[in-house]
Amino acid sequence: MIRPLFVGMLLFGVALNSTAGLAASPADPRNEPMKFEWRHEGPADACGDHCRTWISAIGAITADTAKDFDAFAQDPKVRGGVIVIDSEGGSVLGALALGRSIRRLGMTTAVGKTTPLPSEGDASLAQLSPEAYCESMCGFVLLGGVRRYVPPEAQVLVHQIWLGDRRNDALAATYSAEDLVVVQRDIGRLAQYTVEMGGDIDLLETALRIPPWEPMRTLTRDELTRMRLSTVDQLFEPSAEASATTASPAATEPAIVRPTVINARGWGLVVEGSTTVLARRHPLTVEGDTIGQFDLLLGCGDTDKSLTMTYVESRRSRDAAPQQGLRTVSVAIGRNSVDLPMVPMTLKPSAQQVSAARGTLPVSMVSLLADSDGRALTVSTATVGNTSTVIRVGSSGINENLAKLVTACASKTIQAVAATHASLAN
Repeated sequence: MIRPLFVGMLLFGVALNSTAGLAASPADPRNEPMKFEWRHEGPADACGDHCRTWISAIGAITADTAKDFDAFAQDPKVRGGVIVIDSEGGSVLGALALGRSIRRLGMTTAVGKTTPLPSEGDASLAQLSPEAYCESMCGFVLLGGVRRYVPPEAQVLVHQIWLGDRRNDALAATYSAEDLVVVQRDIGRLAQYTVEMGGDIDLLETALRIPPWEPMRTLTRDELTRMRLSTVDQLFEPSAEASATTASPAATEPAIVRPTVINARGWGLVVEGSTTVLARRHPLTVEGDTIGQFDLLLGCGDTDKSLTMTYVESRRSRDAAPQQGLRTVSVAIGRNSVDLPMVPMTLKPSAQQVSAARGTLPVSMVSLLADSDGRALTVSTATVGNTSTVIRVGSSGINENLAKLVTACASKTIQAVAATHASLAN
C-alpha cells in the first residue's frame, strides 16, 4: 500500500481530478472529499438503550475540509462529541486546520469504519467497526482530539510529505528552490502542530523517514501510545445511568482536598488527620509571566507499588477574556509520562479558574526523582482554549521524604487488611 503524505496547496485536489474520468469505485466514500454525518448505532434491537451516537468523517482531506467541518459544527451537539475517522489522508494544511477545529470543540477522535444500515425509518443508522485505516495526514487529524482512541484492530499508517503532482514517480521528477521552500515550510508547520496538540515529535520523525516509493509505515501499538495517538482504552464513556448504578459516590465525584500548609521551596511531608501526602507548590507561568499557582500532591495508591498524583491549579487569564478550564494535564519524569484525568472540584468558586486532575504513578517512576541529582518532574497542561504550559518542578525534599510517604502508605495498607480480617472473623 503506497500512498504519499501530500503537501500544502498542491494536494488531494490533483488526485481527485485526475481520476474523475475513470469508472473505478465511484461509490467508495474514501475516494471522495471528506464528508461529516451524524450516525446512530443500529439496529435498535441489537443495542437497546445503549445505542451509541457519533460523527462519521469519511473521505479525503482537502483544502476545504476544515471549512466544511466548521459549517457542520454549527450544530451545538458537536461540541464534546465523538468523531470517527476513516481516511486515506490528503492536504497538509487542510488536515492541520481540521485538527485544530476538532480541538477547539473538545472532541474525542477515533479510527473506525462506519457502515450505513438499510432502514426506512432512520437513514442515520449505522454499524461501527474497529477494522479501519487512518493513513497519511489522517494520523495528524487524530491528534486533534482531547481524547484519542485507536482500537487494536485498526491501523495508523504514516509516510513522508511530498508534492502532490510529483508523487507517482518522485525519483524521476524535478524540483525547484520554491518547491523545497514549500516542503520545509510545511514540515515546520507539522512540527509546531504536533507539539501544540500534545503529540510526540517522534510521530513526525517516523513519518519523515519513509520516502514516497516505500510502503506506508504502520505504527505499532506501543508507538501509538508513546506518540499519544491513542490515549484512552475505550471510545465511549459509560452512560450516566450505568455510572450511577456501578460507581460509589466517592468514585463519581472524587474529593480534592488541599493541605492548609504547602511548601513552595521543596517537597514536604504534610500530615493532616489520617491523610499523609508529599506536597509541593509552584508558580504557574507563561513566558515568565505568573498567571497563578499549582499544587502537586503525592498520596497513597491502591497498592504498595503505586502512588496517587493530584494536580490542583488556580489561574487567571493573561488578557480580558474569560479564563477557560483545563482539558489535559500530564506529568513526566525522564522518559516516563502519565496523563492525569480531570476530576470534579469541591473547592469554593473564586475569581480565578480552579482545575484539578488526578492519576496513578508507579512508585518506581517517582523514585527516579530521588535516585538522580538534578532530575525534575515536568508538568504539561492545556486549556479548553488551547493555552499550554510546561513547568519543570525540581526534586528538592524528595530524597528525605519519599521513603517516609511510602512507609506511611504501607502502614495504612496493613491496618486496612487487619481491619478487614477482623470484620470477617466476626
